[in-house]
Amino acid sequence: MNTHSEHGHRTSSPSPSPSPSPSPTWTVSPEPFGTSDATRLRRAYYAEVAGRYWKREVTEAEIDQGLLDFPDDGLEPPTGRFVVGRLDGEALACGGIRLLDAVTAELTRVYVDRRARGTGGGAALLGALEAQSRALGAERIRLDTRSDLVEARALYARHGYAEIPAYNSGPYAEHWFEKRLV
Repeated sequence: MNTHSEHGHRTSSPSPSPSPSPSPTWTVSPEPFGTSDATRLRRAYYAEVAGRYWKREVTEAEIDQGLLDFPDDGLEPPTGRFVVGRLDGEALACGGIRLLDAVTAELTRVYVDRRARGTGGGAALLGALEAQSRALGAERIRLDTRSDLVEARALYARHGYAEIPAYNSGPYAEHWFEKRLV
């Protein structure tokens, strides 16, 4: 703030030190995949992965069809879980796990809204999904992904997931990862 003295000289009064802005806070918790927040996030996930694959914007009808073609079955108890991540209360991330067998969970639908990337949401999701997998009795967690999803592959590698041979023949699977949970 600038002030004028009675002699016409400008002086600066000291500015208060800016207080450090608080770090964003992520909370991740199980949520039925049919809630409005979960549905919005699943649609955003599909729009992004399909749009990147097709290299264009996807239509609402294409999203509807994609969700029908790749249903979220198995992402609810007793065979799986779906979680929603909230950044300072706003639902901006999601992910799911489903049991492939008694000791193997599969990670799927991992998504962080573009506006929240780089704030720890991916790590928070993975931590919560790994905990949910352990609670279901899983000893390992697997996933498949595509080559063009480089950010996802980097996230998994940073968090201890190692590439493995193919464990499925999904139409879009190009890389397979696994992490031991025990």
